[in-house]
Amino acid sequence: MTDLRPELRRDAPTDLSDVAEHPGLAARIRAEITELGPMPFARFMELALYDPEGGYYRSAEARPGRAGDFLTAPELHPIFGELLGRAIEQVWDILGRPDPFLVQEHGAGEGAMAVPLLHATSAAIHYAPVEIDQRRLAVLHERLDAAGLGDRLEPSPSASFDGVVLANEVLDALPVHRLRRRDGVIRELGVDVDAGGTFVEAELPSRHDAAIDRLVAEGIELVDGQTAEVCLDLDRWVADAAGPLRRGLLLLIDYGAPATELYDPVRRREGTLRAYLRHQVSADPYRFVGRQDLTAHVDVTAVERAARAAGLERIGITTQAEALMGLGIEERLQAIQAHPATTFEAYTLLRAALLRLLDPAAMGRFRVMAFGRDWPRDAELDLFRYRVPLRTTAAPSGTHE
Repeated sequence: MTDLRPELRRDAPTDLSDVAEHPGLAARIRAEITELGPMPFARFMELALYDPEGGYYRSAEARPGRAGDFLTAPELHPIFGELLGRAIEQVWDILGRPDPFLVQEHGAGEGAMAVPLLHATSAAIHYAPVEIDQRRLAVLHERLDAAGLGDRLEPSPSASFDGVVLANEVLDALPVHRLRRRDGVIRELGVDVDAGGTFVEAELPSRHDAAIDRLVAEGIELVDGQTAEVCLDLDRWVADAAGPLRRGLLLLIDYGAPATELYDPVRRREGTLRAYLRHQVSADPYRFVGRQDLTAHVDVTAVERAARAAGLERIGITTQAEALMGLGIEERLQAIQAHPATTFEAYTLLRAALLRLLDPAAMGRFRVMAFGRDWPRDAELDLFRYRVPLRTTAAPSGTHE
C-alpha cells in the first residue's frame, strides 16, 4: 500500500452503486475523442478535474473532509494550520515585519487552513484565498467572518506583495502525461473509447517528447513495462504562483519524492496515478468521470527546477513530520494536555490526528518545500530545524538533498 495517498482512511468499503459519471462531461470527452482520435491523458485529466461544467473540482459536493472523498491535514485537525501559522509569523519577523504582509493560499477550499492559521498569527498578516470554485470562496468568507477574521481578508491583492504563497496538496492534482516503456520504446498513453462507449487506455501514435525530455534531464531511464507520470504543468504553475511574490516564500506541501525515488522501477513500476472517491482508492481513472479525484505523486526535482526558473532560491526541503517537529508540535501537545479546559475526548482526538500527521507511513512523509525571493542570507526557519536528507537526483544542474 506504499503508493496510496497516505491520508486515506482504512474504513470498510463504501457502497458506490449510486455513483455515475457526469453525463454531460463524459459525453463531451467522448465527442472530442470521436472527432480527434485518442486523447492524451493530460487532456483527459484536465477535463475530468477542471471542466467548468462538470469537472470534479467544479462540483458543489464535498471534496476534502470526512464527509468528502479524502482527508487533508487541515481537515484532520486545526493544529496543522496553527503550526503553519507559527512558521508564517517567523517569516514575517525575518523579513522585518513588513506592512502589508500577505498569505496567499492556493486551493484554499472552505477555510480549513485559513481559520487556525490566522488565529495563530499577528493581525498585521492578511490573507488572500485562491480557489477555482466561487461557491467554496463564499463559504470561506462566511467562515472567516464567523471566526472574527473577516477584516483580514484581502479580496484583491496588489500585483506584487511581500509574504508567503502557500499551497497544500495542490500540485498532485495538476494534469500529468503518462508514459510507458515497451520493447525498448517509450510511448505516451492516452484515452480512447471502445465499441461499448467505455473509456479505455490507448497508446498514442506519437510520443510526447517534452515529457520524455523531462525524464532525460533528471537522469531517469524507465525499464521495460514501467509506467510513469510527468507533470509538465508544474513549470507554469510555479511561475504563475510565484510571479506576484516580491519578497518572501513559496511554501509547498504535497506527497511526492525526488525523481530517482519517484521513478524507482521496483517500487513505482506502475506509476502513482490514483483515483479517490468516498475515501476509497482505485487505480482506474476512467470510472466515475467528473465524480472522483485524480492525483499523481509530485516530482520534487521538477518542482525545484521550476522554482529556480521562476527566480527563486531553495530555502529548504524536508518531510512534514520533521517540519512539524521543528515548529514545536510536541510542546504544543503537552500544553494542550495540561490545559484545564481540555477534555479527554478532545485530547484523544488530537493525539490520533498527530499520529497521522507525523507517521512516516502516512502524512509524515509528505514533502515540505520552501523557495524564497530576496530572502535574507543566513536566515533560518524552524520548519527546517530537523532535516532529513533527500536522495540526490542525477539532474545535471543544481544539487539536491
